[in-house]
Amino acid sequence: MGYTRWSDDAYSYLKDSRTNSSVDDIFANNRTGMASDKMLPAGVKYRESRDSDIHPDSLSIAVFLDVTGSMGRIPEVLVREKLGSLMNTLINHGIEHPQILFGGIGDHLTDRYPLQIGQFESGTDELDKWLTEIYLEGGGGGQNKESYLLAWLFAARHTSCDCFEKRGQKGFLFTIGDESNWDQLERQRLEQIMGYPEAVTLTDKQLLEEVQRSYHVFHIHINEASYKDDPKVLGYWKGMLGERLIILNDYNAIAETIAATVAMIQGTGLDEVLKSFDQHTAKTVGSALLNINKTGLATTDDKKGFFSKIFKL
Repeated sequence: MGYTRWSDDAYSYLKDSRTNSSVDDIFANNRTGMASDKMLPAGVKYRESRDSDIHPDSLSIAVFLDVTGSMGRIPEVLVREKLGSLMNTLINHGIEHPQILFGGIGDHLTDRYPLQIGQFESGTDELDKWLTEIYLEGGGGGQNKESYLLAWLFAARHTSCDCFEKRGQKGFLFTIGDESNWDQLERQRLEQIMGYPEAVTLTDKQLLEEVQRSYHVFHIHINEASYKDDPKVLGYWKGMLGERLIILNDYNAIAETIAATVAMIQGTGLDEVLKSFDQHTAKTVGSALLNINKTGLATTDDKKGFFSKIFKL
């Protein structure tokens, strides 16, 4: 997938066409109360991210959105306002050929559709198609945990990406939500969700280790809802990901945070990315990414120089 180009004009048209649209108008599967068959993982061998004549140097970016409870507002803000910010920030800061896969995450113990997966795409219509194909189930188990590790499983075992397979360049995987992660996927549920003829129970640590072989893995904690600054939730993610836990205090900056993270790890100074944002967004993103150090290729000088201006330290 990923054989078309991004177009600002096409995105502007899509945005304008939805000015008076409801959430259910945009995410049509909400009206049926069912996920699209196209988004279900059972029986899927691979989602592919491939080079092409127009994208000779593709970079795979998987973005898995928590679709439980209030987190459903994030896919909506991406569709209505921020998909352009995501793509343009990437393209304008050295990632000329991003291929993005959007997916949905719920609770594998209680939800009917705990994992939904789109395709890796680069073009406006295609990105919009898979993003709006997500069913905002709105469930969750009420136990401060969701099944983000399903994203790790799928990316590790069911994606095939030229950036890694041809060039040894890791892709990027972001899970986004406000809760902790389940610590295992039970054998029976794996068979049901993934369509495996047989399976074994897998732990979060196993899957994280596996997916990190081919992806830079991040979790963006939306620090606004019931688990704002929650020590158990944040403690789990810090223990698993360390400085690759990103704590974001304003979900409206999600697109810029993802793009800035990718650009920074690809070698663009964070200060250069932040300069392209308005002051509020720059401050929000800068604060969220402050703790990504040399692992994110952000130098101490980069941090001190620009953050001193943004935060007036």
